[in-house]
Amino acid sequence: MMSPLLRTLDRGAWIFLGVLGAIAVLVPFFNLVFPPDSALHVPTYLVALFGKYICYALLALSIDLIWGYVGILSLGHGAFFALGGYAMGMYLMRQIGTRGVYAHPELPDFMVFLNWPELPVFWYGFQHFPYALLMVVLVPGALAFVFGWFAFRSRVTGVYLSIITQALTYALLLGFFRNNFGFGGNNGLTDFKDILGFNVQAQGTRVALFMVSCVALIIGFLICRALVTSKFGKVLVAIRDAEARTRFLGYRAESYKLFVFTLSACMAGVAGALYVPQVGIINPSEFSPANSIEAVIWVAVGGRGTLTGAVIGAILVNYGKTTFTSGVLAPYWLFVLGGLFIAVTLLLPKGIVGTWQEWSERRRQRAAADNGSAAPAEPAPRPAE
Repeated sequence: MMSPLLRTLDRGAWIFLGVLGAIAVLVPFFNLVFPPDSALHVPTYLVALFGKYICYALLALSIDLIWGYVGILSLGHGAFFALGGYAMGMYLMRQIGTRGVYAHPELPDFMVFLNWPELPVFWYGFQHFPYALLMVVLVPGALAFVFGWFAFRSRVTGVYLSIITQALTYALLLGFFRNNFGFGGNNGLTDFKDILGFNVQAQGTRVALFMVSCVALIIGFLICRALVTSKFGKVLVAIRDAEARTRFLGYRAESYKLFVFTLSACMAGVAGALYVPQVGIINPSEFSPANSIEAVIWVAVGGRGTLTGAVIGAILVNYGKTTFTSGVLAPYWLFVLGGLFIAVTLLLPKGIVGTWQEWSERRRQRAAADNGSAAPAEPAPRPAE
């Protein structure tokens, strides 16, 4: 089972997995082993920040799967990310119990404040971690399946599909802002205490969440890699490049697109679930269409259709965002982001990794041509006497 998967990994994929595995081990090692006054110590707040970057990378990977290999440009993937985050946030809220401000044994603080008489039915079961994990995958996946079934069956493509996905996330944004929706309204869900009985703010918990995020990213990458390098993946690329011709050959393009779109939404939900306990809050702003557009920019910067490029783009852009929004340049971050997207589109249309792969291929071809021209000609055979 594992051997065919490993055969799909090329040198670049092995290097990527090796670097990611090293990060998953070294960051916790430098945080736990070295004292805070040591130059090698990684502060706990940086562990949480790096964990957030990894969650964003998993979201970017899910977008690259559908955009880079199927041609589905989703401008609403932040909705699936936020739904997974809310599912995890509901579990974390149920763990607070009487330690809340109002000390209610069952109702979260915002429900007590809003005079909710009892816990809504859709909150039932979230006190159990396995149930919450199921909802993290099931809710975004179910929404993506229903949405995709109608959209792909109607053969909505291109910019029209992008606009509809953006309308979807905006509708959810408006719904979750309402106090009577049952999800905390504008303030969202916060003040988390425990996860699986461990203090969310504790150093060890932060490290564990970071490592789990890295493992989730590795698994997500392997799933995507196995998918796009298989015969199934070749059909996806055919749909991306010539959907009408692929249909003419007898393939049900809508079924392929529906499967990949649903899988991508599930991956985004997992990313959101890992994101919430590390940042400590989930609110309706995560549904903002701007967040989904920004995630698309990560993929474009790193390299659409490369998988590793999506991860690298997400980490680089968010590192830049952290740098620019923490100083005097904070008001100009959106201009920097827009300029970056324009520059990449004009100068590096294939992104960082895609451009590097193209340059490397050209160098190999030139080297092969040079070696061929420099090879001595074989002596002509002597005529038979």
